Amino acid sequence: MTGAPHLSGDFPRDFPADFAGRTVLVTGGAQGIGRGIVEAFARRGANVAVADLHAQAAREWLVHERLPAAPAGQAEAVHRAYDVDLAEHDAAVDLVRRVEADFGRLDVLVHNAAYFPLTPFDAITPAVLARTLAVNLAALFWLAQAATPAFVRRGGGRVLVTSSVTGPRVAYPGLAHYAASKAGVNGFIRAAALELAPHRITVNGVEPGMIRTPAMNKLGDAALSARIANAVPLGRLGEPHDIAGAMLYLASEHAAYVTGQTIVVDGGATLPEASAAFA
Repeated sequence: MTGAPHLSGDFPRDFPADFAGRTVLVTGGAQGIGRGIVEAFARRGANVAVADLHAQAAREWLVHERLPAAPAGQAEAVHRAYDVDLAEHDAAVDLVRRVEADFGRLDVLVHNAAYFPLTPFDAITPAVLARTLAVNLAALFWLAQAATPAFVRRGGGRVLVTSSVTGPRVAYPGLAHYAASKAGVNGFIRAAALELAPHRITVNGVEPGMIRTPAMNKLGDAALSARIANAVPLGRLGEPHDIAGAMLYLASEHAAYVTGQTIVVDGGATLPEASAAFA
């Protein structure tokens, strides 16, 4: 690509990836990072299945706001929303089966759904911990297991997951349960990559830093957001399209030789020198 660095707005439309005819399943795709991922794949011709606990919200913007039309010369892409609670094993498995049946194929699985109520360590209950681990970590196992036969039938596939810098790299007060789940996600990525490689299935993740989403509002007010942005070396909070860009790369043929990895997308915030240079 040429021109000035892309620092804001939608991910560049000329990103060299074509997903026409491919089916992408995105969990937690109704808002925030998930919605950004859905829109990015749809813009590049993919058929997108949006799974969410509140799928009605996705249905409304799928219909009324209209995702970008497929590129010229390509068949119109199909997009559907599915109501699902990924804390349930059977629900996760059934979701994958329904998507493959409805679309006729599955090429990319993006597990983006997450549960992370801000909860002080001594207030974490068995219910909070169980749901956090179920949605963030266990569902990844069940979804990937269910998707593997579909990928094998296609001669390969992509398992992608939205991890986090919280857990694998940094800590945040009130998110011990979330941090533990995301550290587990990164372990899954490495181990599953080894086991699924013989089937030409790659497994990778993206670790977002502080991304401007509705969920981020739970962590503090606008003043806190401003302080965080000022401490980021690139001088701003991330946007959903920043994460979507990394997902597009990992799902594309440009990343066919990449597996067992995570890409940190945080504006440089977790660099060891950042706290001293930008405090």
